Amino acid sequence: MTQPDLKPDALGAHISTTTTPMDRNFLTIDLGTTTGWALRSQNGLITSGTVSFRPGRYDGGGMRYLRFQNWLGEMDRLAGPIGTIWFEEVRRHAGTDAAHVYGGLMATLTAWAEMRGVPYQGVPVGTIKKHATGKGNASKAMMIEAAQARGYRPADDNEADAIAILHWALETKGGMA
Repeated sequence: MTQPDLKPDALGAHISTTTTPMDRNFLTIDLGTTTGWALRSQNGLITSGTVSFRPGRYDGGGMRYLRFQNWLGEMDRLAGPIGTIWFEEVRRHAGTDAAHVYGGLMATLTAWAEMRGVPYQGVPVGTIKKHATGKGNASKAMMIEAAQARGYRPADDNEADAIAILHWALETKGGMA
């Protein structure tokens, strides 16, 4: 497999100049306050990055989710319509707040996708880790190393996880839901 030649753009997203044409765009997401994402466009261009949905000091409780919804709309508009969304399906959280944030982001994502007829599917954490590293309980550092081994330069483990989901979808599902 050819390793991608990555160049950061003005917004810090990592752009792969390696292309693998397919019939539609798809987005992979590691949901959280800092959300990792990777996008494979129809022409095979791969971009990835992170975006923060940390609420501001004077924000109401729903602003994080409105920002996430607007971000999804921008990704859809700028990338050309998103054809499929894959996201990390977390079943256990370290704390109650993290579980609430994840649940709110997942509800926002699934509602957004349902309204637009975009297929979506969660991928269990262990499946992603095992595919990327060979170990279902891989550490954050191992996930970053796995992305780096593929030629990426992830900013953090969130972006590394999104890249891992992207490659899982490409290699096991052909990018199709």
